Amino acid sequence: MLETTLRRFMGWEDAHYAGGLVSGGHLVELFGDVGTELMMRHDGDEGLLATVTVDFLQPVYVGDLIEATGRVVSVGNTSRTLAFEARRVGGNLNLPDRPTAAELLAEPILVARGTAVAVVKRDRQRQRHDE
Repeated sequence: MLETTLRRFMGWEDAHYAGGLVSGGHLVELFGDVGTELMMRHDGDEGLLATVTVDFLQPVYVGDLIEATGRVVSVGNTSRTLAFEARRVGGNLNLPDRPTAAELLAEPILVARGTAVAVVKRDRQRQRHDE
């Protein structure tokens, strides 16, 4: 099945709560961006996410490097069901004497997962189905 991944560092502009905690809405945005790429690759059209369901499993903080992956799991006439996962793959170590110290994790940590239904109107489908 078609799959794509993007990575993004969480910055202070993403923080919404005390202690540099990032709003879950930013993970939903990452899933939306991944879904848009999937639809572009699958149908040659951005499509529209009609429903999104997300389970937030771990907190995400400023300095975290997040990897969001999505895949098409089923295809209807105009709907596509997508599955997403977001993992912390690295980030800032928060060392007081070394504020820029960072590293990649040996094992990524699952921070969120979700599903979505994307819709691409039939007259906008350009039958790409890249894999």
